[in-house]
Amino acid sequence: MKIKILQILSVTMMLSITTQAAEITNEAKISGQIRSFSIARSLDFSQKDDYTRSANAIGGFLKYETADFYGFHLGGAFYTTNGFALKSDKANNPKVDPTLLGVDNKSYTILGEAYLEYKYKNTELKLGRQKLNTPLAGADDGRMLPNLFHAYTLTNTDIEDTKIFISHATHFAQGTFGRIYSAQAGQIGAQILSATAAYSAVDSKNQVGEFVNIGTYALGTKTDGLSIASLTYSGVKGLKLQAWDYYAHDILNAIYLQADYKLDMSETIKPFVAMQYIKENDAGKRLLKNMGGDGKLDSDYFAIKLGVDIENFNTYIAHSRVSANDVTDPVYANATITMWGGMPAFIQGMLTRLAGTKASKVHTAYNFEQVLVTASYAKFIMDKNNGWTYGNASEIDLSATYKPSFVKNLELKARATYANDFLVMNANGGTLSWDEYHFIVKYNF
Repeated sequence: MKIKILQILSVTMMLSITTQAAEITNEAKISGQIRSFSIARSLDFSQKDDYTRSANAIGGFLKYETADFYGFHLGGAFYTTNGFALKSDKANNPKVDPTLLGVDNKSYTILGEAYLEYKYKNTELKLGRQKLNTPLAGADDGRMLPNLFHAYTLTNTDIEDTKIFISHATHFAQGTFGRIYSAQAGQIGAQILSATAAYSAVDSKNQVGEFVNIGTYALGTKTDGLSIASLTYSGVKGLKLQAWDYYAHDILNAIYLQADYKLDMSETIKPFVAMQYIKENDAGKRLLKNMGGDGKLDSDYFAIKLGVDIENFNTYIAHSRVSANDVTDPVYANATITMWGGMPAFIQGMLTRLAGTKASKVHTAYNFEQVLVTASYAKFIMDKNNGWTYGNASEIDLSATYKPSFVKNLELKARATYANDFLVMNANGGTLSWDEYHFIVKYNF
C-alpha cells in the first residue's frame, strides 16, 4: 500500500513539474532589435589633406526570457554587428570608421546577457551578464552595440517614493562606440581623452567584444571590480533627487549628485531646472599611476540646466565647469574620469563628452507627432585636463527621428554633427574639425 501511495505521489509530482515546465515555455518571452547604421565623417587637419572615413553595419540583438517560476527567471541575449559595403577589409584602415565594428574592423557576435533574476514584492536581484544604465557606468548605446557588464545587482522600492540600487560589477564588455578613442601606452593625452570620455585608458580601440576584468579593462591591472550604490527620491511633485557612489577598487571613488525640478505652470507651460555634481578622489593602491604621476586624483564637476517645455516644444541652456589643471600637474589629477561607459554631462554632444574646463550648450527640440527634430550648439573652453591642447572648440548637432504610424516599432533617424576647432596634441598643433553624418534604422520586436 505504501509503495502504491509513493508511486501515486511520484507520478503526481512529475505531472506537476511537467505542467509547470509547459507553462514556463508557453509564457517565455522572445524580443529583440534589428539595427542598421551608416556613418560618414570628413576630417580637416590643418596642414594635412582632408579625408573621409565611413562604415555601414547591420545587426542588433535577440533576447530570450523564461516565464516566472516562483519569482525566478532566466534571461539571455546575443548581440551582433556585421559590416557591409566597407571601403576596405584591411584591418584598422583609416578609411573605415571604427565605431560600428569590432577589433580590426571585423564583425562579431557576443553573448551579452546571461542572467538569473529573482523578484519578490518590491525587491529584484539580478546576477550575471546584464545591461547597466547608471550615470557613471552604463550602456552608452550610441552606435551598433552597447556596453555590457557582469554584475550582481539589487534594487528595492519598499520605502515610499524611494529607489535603492546596489550593484557590484566584476567585468566589462565594451561596445562599439568606445573604439573611437585609441589610447596607447605612453601617450598621456590620448589616455586621458579616453578616460574622460568614459572608456579605457589602456586601449579602448582593441578592447571590444569580450568581457574583461573591470581594472584590466580600465588601466591594465586586475582589480576587485566596481561597487555602486544609489538612492533616488521622487516624493515631492515635480522633484527628483539622485545620489550615487562609485567605488572602483584601487582606482577611484566618485560621488554623483543630481537634482531635477519641473514646475507645472499650466497644462502647456512647464519650466524646469536641473543641477549635477561629480566629486572624484583616488582610492586604494592609486592605480591611476599607470597613466603617469603618483596616482592622485582630486576633481570636481558642476553643471546647471534651465529650460521649458511648451506643448511639443522643448528648449534649455546649460553650463558646466571642470577642475582646471596647472600645466605642471599630471594631466589626470583634476580630470573627471569615467572609464566604464557613463558620462551624464548636460553639455555633452553627440561626439564630445567633457571636452573643456568650461562649457555651455543651447538645445531645442520639437515633436511633430511622428517626427522629432532637435538642434543644439555647444561651446568648450579647452583645457589640458582631458587630452586636448588649449583653445576654444564648438559642436553643432542636428537630428530628425521618424516613427511611422503604419509600421509599429520602426524608427528612422538622421543625424549631423559639425565639430569645429578642436586642438589635437601633435607636433604642428593643428586644428581638428570634422563633419559627421549618421543614418540609423531600428526595428524592435
